[in-house]
Amino acid sequence: MTEDINNLAQILGGQLLAKGWHISCAESCTGGGVGFAITSTAGSSQWFEKGFITYSNEAKQAMLGVQQNTLIEYGAVSAQTVEEMARGAAQQASANVAISVSGIAGPDGGTADKPVGTVWFGFFVRDQVVTKKQQFNGGREAVRMKAIEFALSNTVKLLKTA
Repeated sequence: MTEDINNLAQILGGQLLAKGWHISCAESCTGGGVGFAITSTAGSSQWFEKGFITYSNEAKQAMLGVQQNTLIEYGAVSAQTVEEMARGAAQQASANVAISVSGIAGPDGGTADKPVGTVWFGFFVRDQVVTKKQQFNGGREAVRMKAIEFALSNTVKLLKTA
């Protein structure tokens, strides 16, 4: 993890602790990196209880309740899927906040519509979900690190106004 990611995780933890809230993560392309970053902060058991690494479509359905029709119609890398992932993670973990991530880290798997580096995020905060799409450059690890950093920084921004 980078120093920026560690700093963001500490800020996020402070925000959650101050509000008395808990966070959960539902991750695909980041493979648990967001959860790892959050739990690298001392005392994180006060705001983080569980996360989900749902790399396959089957895992997204079984663990988070993502609808098969959503995956068929929109694909795993879509606003619709990350919204359902975020809602499912929040519900399964009884969390006030949830982050979901699904993307194409590469080096393969990209298409004309969804090139390598395409990552969708879902941010569940108090029953509302905001989805965001980012296009990151670089190799597989660069895409994953940029996705983790974006997930944390955007959650920090959202909690400032929540």
